[in-house]
Amino acid sequence: MGLKTIQVETVAQAYLELLRERGVEHFLANAGTDFASIVDAFAKFRAERKTAPRPMVVPHEFAAVSMAHGYYLATGRPLAVMVHVTVGTANAACAIINAARAQVPVLFTAGRTPITEEGLPGARDVHIHWAQESFDQAAMLREYVKWDYELRNAVQLESVVDRAFEVMLTEPRGPVYLTLPREVLAQRLESISLSSPPRRQARSERLPDPKRIDEAGRLLAAARFPLIITTAAGRDARAVPALTALAEAGGIGVLESSPTDLNFPQRHPLHLGFVPAAGLDETLGEADVILVVDSDVPWFPAIQKPADDATIIHLGIDPFFSRYPMRSYPCDVPIVAEPSVALPLLAEAVRRHSNPADVAARTAKVTAEHRRRRAAWEATAAAQGTKTTIGFAWVGKCLESLLDDDTVVVNEYPLDLRYTAFTRPGSYFGSPHSGGLGWGLGAALGIKLGRPSSTVIATLGDGAYFFGQPTSCHFVSRAENLPILTVLFNNRRWEAVKFAALGLHPDGWARSTSHFPLTELTPSPRFEEIVRAFDGHGERVEDPAEVTPALKRGLAAVRDGRQALLNILCERAP
Repeated sequence: MGLKTIQVETVAQAYLELLRERGVEHFLANAGTDFASIVDAFAKFRAERKTAPRPMVVPHEFAAVSMAHGYYLATGRPLAVMVHVTVGTANAACAIINAARAQVPVLFTAGRTPITEEGLPGARDVHIHWAQESFDQAAMLREYVKWDYELRNAVQLESVVDRAFEVMLTEPRGPVYLTLPREVLAQRLESISLSSPPRRQARSERLPDPKRIDEAGRLLAAARFPLIITTAAGRDARAVPALTALAEAGGIGVLESSPTDLNFPQRHPLHLGFVPAAGLDETLGEADVILVVDSDVPWFPAIQKPADDATIIHLGIDPFFSRYPMRSYPCDVPIVAEPSVALPLLAEAVRRHSNPADVAARTAKVTAEHRRRRAAWEATAAAQGTKTTIGFAWVGKCLESLLDDDTVVVNEYPLDLRYTAFTRPGSYFGSPHSGGLGWGLGAALGIKLGRPSSTVIATLGDGAYFFGQPTSCHFVSRAENLPILTVLFNNRRWEAVKFAALGLHPDGWARSTSHFPLTELTPSPRFEEIVRAFDGHGERVEDPAEVTPALKRGLAAVRDGRQALLNILCERAP
């Protein structure tokens, strides 16, 4: 450990040097007049042949933060994003909500409208510098960032930046917000002296209470029909084999509730599938002990709940999701710990307390149910392949046949995992449950940035594509050589809105008249033409027989260095 001194000319230069020393590889930005000193500092970096952080233009703030989100999913490392004062912050707000609910750290920064009207370098000199100022710029994000602050003086630069890293990387992780006034960035400075390496380490694994582990192990081992429910255990890849070992130790079935990650190998005989959109699954009512692993919504209480006498165990870094204003799931045994640390200990406790004959019987029962469900799903997908209209299940089945060990799929809603099974940690990422639509396209680009050798596929609905700032994303894909395949499930409507109306008013006017105002996205655009404007490969697909050939052509284009988009006209159940 020591002190490193770097020669600089401005605070902006010092800021970039500090980011470089802290391991930030890319600086995603949509710039404004507040970036003047940052622009100059990057010009100096280039003259000095400094390659990190590398500046990247992302022409919309929502896309920039979504890219940082995806990059973290791919690498486990945060990126820096900088936007233009209040207006850029507002454009990024929805993506920050997504990152917050997904526990993804982002160093999110914004310029601040100049504080002074005259007298200092960087003082106000254009009309917008008055109208863009707010009383409290961070207020619009404060509920969703873990920390916000404003850099006020060069003296505090290292302390402020290291505090940002410290907070965002402490579990549960999440975005932070730092504002950078133009006058401060322009402030003259001769050098910066900083700790190298930094002495503000945040990583420290949270260990479980041994008594709770033993208690949970006894309960699971003695259960008649234990069940595991998870949503995001796989956010740490180490938890996937650990969860598999636990399930095998006790002959325990695993059910996933709207998974955001690959949590459990989906063709494993103990995998029971997914909490369906209808919220009904017979195993939930049958289970007498349920282990909930990192799941914010393990079931929908208004539709179905476990038996009143079922014992509920919750395991996670924050198993009560303390940032959610309301969440009322029962918890008989809390285990507050990182799943990747706690699950191996729990597996050992289950082995210690289990009767091998009971484990074998449970394993056989769950395996039989797994095979029954999987056969039914395969039959549904195959039947759709014989229709004249393309079905969602058929697209999923066709896509699965083309996946390899180097492929990553980013799914914003339409891909039904019953028909496209994943088995490798890090091979699948689903959209955050905050509902900030449009996340998938930018996240896929961020994953490609973090894993350049991987083939990245974004499966999106037409509505998600509208929200995803597609022209900005296609621009970045071309400009930064980040080719991805976008598979558009185009059903020409807001499906969630339509089914919400049907669910709440099953005998209402919308059903009886077959008229669903505010749900139609017609006439549907020729989405395949949009990607062609950015030198990409675009196709429109309307025949089930053409789905696999089109996917092959799209993947070939991507692997040849061109982005591609398939506009597949399809229905959930044709």
